[in-house]
Amino acid sequence: MRWRDLRRSSNVEDRRDESPSVRGGGGIKLGGVGLVLVMVASLIFGVDPTQVLSLLGGGSTATAPQQTQQRKAPPANDPNADFVAAVLGDTEDTWSQLFQAQGGQYARPKLVLFRDAAQSACGFASAAVGPFYCPGDRQVYLDLSFFQELSQRFGAPGDFARAYVIAHEIGHHVQNLTGISAKVQAQRRQLPEAQANALSVLVELQADCLAGVWGHYAQRRGVLEPGDIEAAMKAASAIGDDRLQRQARGYVTPDSFTHGTSEQRMRWFSRGLKTGDVKECNTFVAQRP
Repeated sequence: MRWRDLRRSSNVEDRRDESPSVRGGGGIKLGGVGLVLVMVASLIFGVDPTQVLSLLGGGSTATAPQQTQQRKAPPANDPNADFVAAVLGDTEDTWSQLFQAQGGQYARPKLVLFRDAAQSACGFASAAVGPFYCPGDRQVYLDLSFFQELSQRFGAPGDFARAYVIAHEIGHHVQNLTGISAKVQAQRRQLPEAQANALSVLVELQADCLAGVWGHYAQRRGVLEPGDIEAAMKAASAIGDDRLQRQARGYVTPDSFTHGTSEQRMRWFSRGLKTGDVKECNTFVAQRP
């Protein structure tokens, strides 16, 4: 991936030197296996993990206080942070153009780098849940050690696999800006668990497709290199609910899926990548999610 020529976003905040603390009561009430599955399922491309925990019947998490201290940018000599700023900048350019073409304006999100744990408007989260987007503060949260996990544990190395992670979270931001997130969340509250989970799958698959839309334009600009698409597909395959559950406990429970199968993830990312058309990402009306 030719990311070094991309514009760097100025919307990356470095909180790796901060030490967030858990505020308020409540806690996760899932059993050991259930908690592991939540963490693994959210480890890559997860919607805010507090939402996943809520869907699975987990406990509450505290609301973060508003941050008032001055935030800092990551150091210039940090190659991983530089990569994140480059990819984020390219997503900003792509989505700004797409929103403008429809007469809208794209509100650029912040991307927060943290270490071990983070406090967001959505609550406290350990790095074990992986990257996540918080609609409450319109920010993406990322522990850079996750990229090593992506390569070594899930066998999905490569720059575009890492970029796919970021683009997926930005897909959730697009859903938030367009009102999709709020509507879905309101529906979830009225549904039994299995149906709420099925709705969550549609949200996640749409975010995969939106990540593919960004990838489409990155490819047209000559950013992608041979092997990049295969790397992203490998990442998508590695984190399907069916594969994760089978690895964790030897069998699958489709009613508990919250992110989609490996086949679904690859197919919807590929759909966005091939078409570059946001309208093709409407998982909610698709005959075959």
